[in-house]
Amino acid sequence: MGTSGATLLAGYLAAVVCIPIAAIFGHGFGLSFDTHGAGLELWRWSLHSDFAGFTSGLSVPGAWSAIRLSIVVSGIVAAINSVMGVAIAWVLTHDHFRGKALISSMIDLPFALPTIVAGVTFIYLYGADSPVKLDLTGKVLGLGVALTFVTLPFCVRAVQPVLEAMDLDAQDAARTLGASKLRTFWSIVVPSILPAVASAYALAFARALGEYGSISLIALVGTASTTTASIFLFTQSTNFAFDGFTSAAAVAIVLLGVCFVVFSVAGTVGWWINKRLRP
Repeated sequence: MGTSGATLLAGYLAAVVCIPIAAIFGHGFGLSFDTHGAGLELWRWSLHSDFAGFTSGLSVPGAWSAIRLSIVVSGIVAAINSVMGVAIAWVLTHDHFRGKALISSMIDLPFALPTIVAGVTFIYLYGADSPVKLDLTGKVLGLGVALTFVTLPFCVRAVQPVLEAMDLDAQDAARTLGASKLRTFWSIVVPSILPAVASAYALAFARALGEYGSISLIALVGTASTTTASIFLFTQSTNFAFDGFTSAAAVAIVLLGVCFVVFSVAGTVGWWINKRLRP
């Protein structure tokens, strides 16, 4: 790529990723520009009260409960879709049936569908006037249903290419030696796809953790039992007060840390499994 290409890449990543994240950390930890003085002093960073801004931001009523709810629901949804994603990917790669292309296209719909449209759909299906007589508004189950919808494609598409590229000789050899289909699947297929499943889990978890549009209506904003971290961030940010922005930034920092840990664990699991499987 060369020096110019690397410089362009570094500049793009800094503008799109690093600077926004640095701004969140700066606001959450009480960092601000020192506007007194002239020259270089104008750009000097000053730290006010150490971590007081961060801790006070997390002490806002409802902050920790929103974080816990998001982590728990996102973890459960990601686990469910990781299992179902493998099942769906297996069917799409190993079975041939009429309508297969249509089903494969439908799986990608949450990618293209605006999340607020999904929110309107769920409030119609599972709202107070539900045509299926199932009211999930203001309930954690309603959050789970919406988040399952938006995260399913991540799990299917992360595993499907691995299954498609998998060598079938080992599976055929195992069956020739008398192994059942189930034993062949657990002994040969599962170890090979575990790194992809770990990545799928991390992607689904992160997507669910930050989701807002699809759950904004069914969660009934203002209901404490269904206030996720993303809803809490929105309500705090729209207060248009310094304390509100500080609290939102502090919660955002916690979410970033949780996502970093989940992706790090997923990457470590994938590396460890690949190392063990390597001949």
